[in-house]
Amino acid sequence: MQKYFSEARQLLALAIPVIIAQVAQTAMGFVDTVMAGGYSATDMAAVAIGTSIWLPAILFGHGLLLALTPVIAQLNGSGRRDRIAHQVRQGFWLAGFVSVLVMVVLWNAGHIIHAMHNIDPELADKAVRYLRALLFGAPGYLCFQVARNQCDGLAKTKPAMFIGFCGLMVNIPVNYIFIYGHFGMPELGGVGCGVATASVYWVMLFCMLSYIKRARSMRDIRNDMRFGKPELATMLRLVQLGLPIALALFFEVTLFAVVALLVSPLGIVDVAGHQIALNFSSLMFVLPLSLGAAVTIRVGYRLGQGSTLEAQTSARTGLGVGVCMAIITAIFTVSLREHIALLYNDNPEVVTLAAQLMLLAAIYQISDSVQVIGSGILRGYKDTSSIFFITFIAYWVLGLPSGYMLALTDWIVAPMGPAGFWLGFIIGLTSAAIMMMVRMRFLQRQPSSVILQRAAR
Repeated sequence: MQKYFSEARQLLALAIPVIIAQVAQTAMGFVDTVMAGGYSATDMAAVAIGTSIWLPAILFGHGLLLALTPVIAQLNGSGRRDRIAHQVRQGFWLAGFVSVLVMVVLWNAGHIIHAMHNIDPELADKAVRYLRALLFGAPGYLCFQVARNQCDGLAKTKPAMFIGFCGLMVNIPVNYIFIYGHFGMPELGGVGCGVATASVYWVMLFCMLSYIKRARSMRDIRNDMRFGKPELATMLRLVQLGLPIALALFFEVTLFAVVALLVSPLGIVDVAGHQIALNFSSLMFVLPLSLGAAVTIRVGYRLGQGSTLEAQTSARTGLGVGVCMAIITAIFTVSLREHIALLYNDNPEVVTLAAQLMLLAAIYQISDSVQVIGSGILRGYKDTSSIFFITFIAYWVLGLPSGYMLALTDWIVAPMGPAGFWLGFIIGLTSAAIMMMVRMRFLQRQPSSVILQRAAR
């Protein structure tokens, strides 16, 4: 029992800075929306539309680069730190190539926006201009993720926390300057949020590179960080590990976007109630997501040391801590759901619906926690292809169709509206949690030599 308490302390020491960094990153999007809304409702809507296209595109690149964390953690655990610099260099090359792809997609996103049904031409124009300003931040964001993954893989999660908060603090005044046109800058409205956020991503990248350059703990890696040419074999290996993670993230983001579109014809009360519950649920999701990132680091490090039993201890401890956190957040959600809904809106009908949906959100928090930490464990074992298949089956084969049938058809019961989609979320996330655990147990029962051979790839 003592080893589990010791592991839990080390996991939380890694996870808490990741949680704070994630909150800072989420808050940047919130600040953009609020400050654009202060300028005009059209600008706020343009930022919201632009962000809904930016997120799936940039998260695809983000997921691709997440493969670096377990690779670096495993090399660090196995004492092969001399190979880390090469992996990081190839990570930067990969980030550069993916950035070009993301920028091309976003530059042409106007075709998607103008194709939206009954969209106001001024709103569409502002959304396109916002995206075209923001896309120049894509290389800064993705290269920052490479540098962050280097630090995270070496169990240094605090730098990203501090730099994330610095980015948030810089974002607010820079937004103000570009939205309202101060200090000789043009008045850009909501488009100014795109310029400001893109600039902040570059500032965060240079801060992270400055930290890496000065950190004593990375001196041996830094000395080997010569700018080398791209190596196709290493990059393909990173893509092979990262692509399933990227696709899983993409499926998850697009699932919630599709549900939002399906809810939109149901009326203002249903849309508002759904959005409130979803926004609060997303905030709670930061906890298991960050814990999953910490578990990836610990499992990768233990496998690098050659200890499959210690890797199991890290995995079990992560799940235990995650379930405890989920029970606490579920009790908090159930107890205060009406008060939480009132923070967003004071319409009684909206508050009642949001409170009902939050009750369903509380039910799925445990399975959501298990599936996202399970995904972190599988990343640590470098078993990323299973993450893709599990999330695709759970979300798109089980969750969305069952939610659609319950919400909008009378095939099973009378149409339930938004609550039907939330029951679909419960079905999807619970299925994902079960499949993640089955896969984890299958991996852990294999001979140690097989597990370590996979981890060393």
